[in-house]
Amino acid sequence: MAYLLGLDVGTSGVKALLVTEDGHLASSCLEEYGLASPKPGWSEQDPADLWAGAIAAIGGVLAKEGITGREIKAVGLSGQMHSSVFLDADRKVIRPAILWNDTRTAAQCREMEERVGSEQLRQIACNPALDGFTAPKVLWLRSNEPENYARLRHLVLPKDYIRYLLTGELKMEISDAAGTLLLDVRQGHWSQEICEALDLDMSILPPLVQSSEVAGFITDEIAAKTGLAPGTPVVGGGADNACGAVGSGVVKAGRAMISLGTSGVMLAHLEQPSLLERGTIHMFNSAVPQEFYMMGVVLSAGLSYRWVRDTFGGPEALVAKASNSDPYTLLGDQAQQVPPGANGLVFLPYLTGERTPHGDADARGVFFGLNPGHTKGDVVRSVLEGTAFAFRDSLTLLRAAGWQGASARIIGGGAKSPLWRSIIASTLNMAVETINVDEGPAFGAALLAGVGVGSFSTAAEAADTFVKITGTVEPDRDWVPIYEEYYGLYQDLYPALKPSYSRLAQILGR
Repeated sequence: MAYLLGLDVGTSGVKALLVTEDGHLASSCLEEYGLASPKPGWSEQDPADLWAGAIAAIGGVLAKEGITGREIKAVGLSGQMHSSVFLDADRKVIRPAILWNDTRTAAQCREMEERVGSEQLRQIACNPALDGFTAPKVLWLRSNEPENYARLRHLVLPKDYIRYLLTGELKMEISDAAGTLLLDVRQGHWSQEICEALDLDMSILPPLVQSSEVAGFITDEIAAKTGLAPGTPVVGGGADNACGAVGSGVVKAGRAMISLGTSGVMLAHLEQPSLLERGTIHMFNSAVPQEFYMMGVVLSAGLSYRWVRDTFGGPEALVAKASNSDPYTLLGDQAQQVPPGANGLVFLPYLTGERTPHGDADARGVFFGLNPGHTKGDVVRSVLEGTAFAFRDSLTLLRAAGWQGASARIIGGGAKSPLWRSIIASTLNMAVETINVDEGPAFGAALLAGVGVGSFSTAAEAADTFVKITGTVEPDRDWVPIYEEYYGLYQDLYPALKPSYSRLAQILGR
């Protein structure tokens, strides 16, 4: 039997996933690693840890399935967007990778806006200059570590670095390149105009490849280390959200995905690019050639719920341990007893800043309306509702850009909560669908590998063959008007608090 291997090079670990050519999820293996925060707001990783994780995950999943590498027909990779790996002339790592969630580059974002022009940057790169993106990290390196910048010869993203080690071919895949702020997104090539405005040497940017294009082959040396067969094709793959869209079947116009993990994403597929003048919403190249996707981001979605669990859920954790249950389930049961609106408690899920629609790294979480009568159940429900209001912000912008879909497919750990799904459906006033696959990026990467070697003709064909809707949550008609009213209140809070966010950042020295 032939298998397809998907590798997802994530922030907390590498997942290796085996998929048969008939779409059966065979086995998976996760190898975790850590990240470092040398200073407040900094987030870094040693690329050697990513590589060690990839080697272990590949070997682990082959052993788990009891197969040899010769049964792997092709490999696809997914990975964290924006994170920068700096290489020297010998293609050796210069310093730890600066990650997507690193917030040190505020000054460099303003520098980009001044040198390129905010509107011109949006027209070419189709995104505003934000801390998470790659180009500001290069400018930070130039300003703060000139000795390292002088050594810089190649700039890659994590999954492209792993592909280079697997194949010896140094290339960057286009959906990830779209998150660098150095790509002309609509034209699909590196932007000479942006690079010249920033005085960046374009030679540091690798050749571009498409998501399902064969970008190299497993070398003899790496075959010995991984168990894969020499000459196994490795395709371009995709950014984590691009692969997540493929893995959830969001590969045609009118479809959308809600990813409810540590962060949250609402993503809509577009056949044609669409730009908005206002609102921090992103547009990137899709894994489907010559097509695009637009997405809004909730930086602290599942993270907000985890914070509640860790801060207030000690008793639930003890009960869950004794009864072999889940503390989230116990907390959700308490929230289920609370009426919509959480008895007047409104939560702003800005624990790590705000991305869509305001783009404010200084914003922080808020409970508004707290009174002595509120219970733990109220707090939990308000957190679930606050993240749903944040997704509503993204939906508003997607609608403004012309997306007219009537439903969204939901994936991620938070999607397991029936209450959270109902709250989101009612807040968005839109059907929320569950699907038969929740492997997201790794599954999408495996399907793209299959397209690259001819197992499927297109990503759309692969996704529609294997991704099926298993359930639909319709909006609760009694909740919809209540959430409409609370959403209006939610919208009022950020503008009122914005000056205070800036003042707090000054007090804290950020």
